[in-house]
Amino acid sequence: MLLGGCGLLFQNHEKRADATLQPTGGNGATGTVTFIERADGVQVSYNLSGMPPNSEHALQIHERGDCIIPASSDGGPVFAPASERSDSGSKVEGDLASIRADANGTATGFIVAPDVSLDGVRSVLSRAIVLHRDTADGYAMVPHGAGPALACGVIRQ
Repeated sequence: MLLGGCGLLFQNHEKRADATLQPTGGNGATGTVTFIERADGVQVSYNLSGMPPNSEHALQIHERGDCIIPASSDGGPVFAPASERSDSGSKVEGDLASIRADANGTATGFIVAPDVSLDGVRSVLSRAIVLHRDTADGYAMVPHGAGPALACGVIRQ
């Protein structure tokens, strides 16, 4: 019985963080994003709504954990701890995915982000996750990533 209690102390607790996205001025997009650290990277699950029907959007992590921003801003540059990888045309760690809203303006799914974590230098904690109006295609060298922000949330444990 005593040894059974020790097992509780040494159980593998998954590292997890969450963000609640709120709309930026004049927009209606909202949702939740969950981050769970796995052996192959961070699983990023999203459940978003309020986007234009059948539209493409960028989901990105930005340097600053500040969502008190105008719709044309986005919480600073896209998170890129490995600056040597920010060469022209290369994808940075904070550029998570292009997502597609369905006919109802919702998007649900997950991606695995192998180059970020929930601790250390590559940690996404206390950073902003931003849903952009446009995909990151064509915005690779723009320091703020994709088009205007539709929604933003701070990543917290």
